[in-house]
Amino acid sequence: MLEGRWKLVILFHLFGGKILRFSELERAIPAITQKMLIQQLRQLENDGIVQRIVHHQVPPKVEYRLTEWGQALCPVLDGLLKWAALKENVGHTD
Repeated sequence: MLEGRWKLVILFHLFGGKILRFSELERAIPAITQKMLIQQLRQLENDGIVQRIVHHQVPPKVEYRLTEWGQALCPVLDGLLKWAALKENVGHTD
């Protein structure tokens, strides 16, 4: 579900109950193409991690937020970040 280069990046931008418009996600992740962002958001939505909210107005407004299940990933991913930071601080030998 979280495979690929961009899904974790998208999730980090939505953590903490944030609700972001598509254009805000595009600006927050400048290296991702529009096509890839759409594809990744659709996959996350299909997996039940992200909710797509459509406001029927002119112009149309689409927002994204984590579902309750998606929000449950926050502590796990926070732990992963702490683990990665520990490796950087300790150093490693190969």
